[in-house]
Amino acid sequence: MSTEDRKLGEVQEIEIVVDRGQTPLRIDKFLFDRLEKTSRNRIQDGVAEGVITVNGEAIKSNYKVRPRDVILLRIPRQRAVGESVIPQDIPIDIIYEDETLLIVNKKAGMVVHPGVGNFDGTLVNALKHHLTNKSLPLLEGNTPDRAGLVHRIDKDTSGLLVIAKTDEALTHLAKQFFNHTVERRYQSLIWGQPDEEEGSIDVNIGRDPKNRTLRTSFPDGREGKVAKTHYRLIEPMYYVSLVECVLETGRTHQIRVHMKHAGHPVFNDAKYGGARVVKGTVFQKYRLFVENCFKIVPYHVLHAGTLGFVHPVTGEQMHFEQPLPENFQELLAKWRGYLASRTAGL
Repeated sequence: MSTEDRKLGEVQEIEIVVDRGQTPLRIDKFLFDRLEKTSRNRIQDGVAEGVITVNGEAIKSNYKVRPRDVILLRIPRQRAVGESVIPQDIPIDIIYEDETLLIVNKKAGMVVHPGVGNFDGTLVNALKHHLTNKSLPLLEGNTPDRAGLVHRIDKDTSGLLVIAKTDEALTHLAKQFFNHTVERRYQSLIWGQPDEEEGSIDVNIGRDPKNRTLRTSFPDGREGKVAKTHYRLIEPMYYVSLVECVLETGRTHQIRVHMKHAGHPVFNDAKYGGARVVKGTVFQKYRLFVENCFKIVPYHVLHAGTLGFVHPVTGEQMHFEQPLPENFQELLAKWRGYLASRTAGL
């Protein structure tokens, strides 16, 4: 394989000629293995935007490269890291830090990075203040407001995030996420009880065509992106259940969409049907009980409690666990009390 890098004003052109012995391989996987600091999503976006071509023609992201293909990438020049992100003295819970990475226990309600409607007050703003005079690395294709980020969790999801502090760490960690070797375990309270104590949900996820701010499931597999979630029942509580979910892929809102698809939306998830009485009686007393539960955790009940990966420099297997937030534990205690009183009344 030969590669030529040309700099043309604000655009960088990279030409790759595929080796004669190359076996058929999806272009997004082919390029991800060969380009540093570039995410697979950015490659797929580049294909969709037409900035990545093969033999002078536009292709789809599932195109499989062939021997002697000429791949041309026209990439806008990367902006300065940290540009337009304001450092803010916001308390953050850093549970581990070294020269190459840090682990943050994010509180529910904190947005991870600036965006439309959230220009400050985010984790990235807090990190820029914490790392005074130090720049965080940036994946190719990401804007400076996502510096250091290898993955994200939703605003109202609490729990663990790894932040890369060097280019080496960012690239190494990104490949671990791409190869699905990062351990990510979540705890969630869901409506109802799964039929099986353990199982997997293997259903594509993509943007909801009726509401672009939401994701939806595509069971026929003809749309969306491959998504797989493994779940395990931890504690059934009649109308709700505490479950552990393990991500094999990392799609936006994956657990929430998959649980809705399975008929067990995450408790108090307003976007995906969990912020109403899904299971239970019609009695007013029960409805008031549920409403009081919603007040204890006034957002979807989901916590990223476990994170494991290989350290990008030392090669050591890193493992972090974070207990459930206090209000999550309070909510579980309330449901246990309800279950005990219901059982006593039978």
